[in-house]
Amino acid sequence: MNVLVVGGGGREHALVETLAQSPQAQKVFWSPGNPAAPCGPKIEKCAVAADDLGGLATLAESRAVDLTVVGPEAPLVAGLADVFRAKGLRVFGPGRDGARLEGSKVFSKRFFLKHGIPTGRAEGFSDFDQAFAFAKRHPKPLVVKADGLAAGKGVILCRDHAEAGRALNQILREKAFGDAGREVLIEERLTGPEVSVMAITDGKDFRLLASAQDHKRVFDGDEGPNTGGMGAYSPAAIFTAALEQRVRAEIFERTLAGLQAERIPFCGVLYAGLMLTPDGPKILEYNCRFGDPETQVVLPRLKSDLAEVLLAACEGRLAETALEWTGEAAACVVLAAGGYPGVFRKGDPISGLTAAAAKPGARVFHAGTALHEGQVVTNGGRVLGITALGPTLRGAVDRAYAAADAIAFDGKHCRRDIAARAL
Repeated sequence: MNVLVVGGGGREHALVETLAQSPQAQKVFWSPGNPAAPCGPKIEKCAVAADDLGGLATLAESRAVDLTVVGPEAPLVAGLADVFRAKGLRVFGPGRDGARLEGSKVFSKRFFLKHGIPTGRAEGFSDFDQAFAFAKRHPKPLVVKADGLAAGKGVILCRDHAEAGRALNQILREKAFGDAGREVLIEERLTGPEVSVMAITDGKDFRLLASAQDHKRVFDGDEGPNTGGMGAYSPAAIFTAALEQRVRAEIFERTLAGLQAERIPFCGVLYAGLMLTPDGPKILEYNCRFGDPETQVVLPRLKSDLAEVLLAACEGRLAETALEWTGEAAACVVLAAGGYPGVFRKGDPISGLTAAAAKPGARVFHAGTALHEGQVVTNGGRVLGITALGPTLRGAVDRAYAAADAIAFDGKHCRRDIAARAL
């Protein structure tokens, strides 16, 4: 089969490399891809942007694509999958209705509460005065979230009412997140360790992927502002077999039942960010696509043929499939540009990529990189994801840092405590 992967970041680089390993994949098209990312002979980069919905559909038709996999959330929220399905093209990713689970935090919270999915209490507001009045009445620490897509940065943890007021002002009045902040969600702040669990679903059945833990804050010790993710590891030891059963029954089964009750078809990834509270697992939010950087530690551990599994999901026969995993652990260290997630530079030369990729068990996934006169340079906040497999989590972490330390560019920043709590 011919496969198309939409997107150009580290998550998509991992998807492309994994799908190209399938004996069923004759060609893997990557659009728009990343010019700096090295690729094997099966992979061809195309120049159609991820937000060009019609152009991507035309590309899929002209290249006889049998399966399209959508990486980023924005095209899904915009309705890319609907455009493809209207043309009879197989696409792995929910339509606009299903993508609202990620595209609107207010919608998803109401969905959770309506269908009995364990979550924190919350209210949505579009008016600053009403929102601040509610926040001041709330006795606990709060989380203020921009309703729409904000590249993982629209969540502000507030210790007191003054911080909540500043967050509300930033989102609703200063429009720090643009249209994503036309509405806010004010939520009770849950406590406990977090875990990411992704499931592939065809809307009727689901298959859980291996568990992972992300590191959202920019600095060691979970300090500093939220980012799109500074690293991850898999498996998450805290995700026990008993906990998995609860998550299956209380989170994913209820979600699919709710989607079916509301007649919302969903073929794609349900990615649950969970808080393991003293009262049990509760969902913080859903993403409607593969996680980033979780994908970079989960897919390298997959033994099954990803292309076959995703095709089965598109054809409504996921029940026929099973997922197998290696016994190895994986760790990913994100190398970020100095200043990220605030203002950061672009265009700094990157050295050591070949040496890093040659380290035992290591893989280098390109995210915010570009080519300038033949030289790989920085071109984003999260520049590279350095993943390594190892027989143990300690081994995987040590290998990932050995590879990460081989790479150099001005302002390079990474957390030095990936998986430290698990270790």
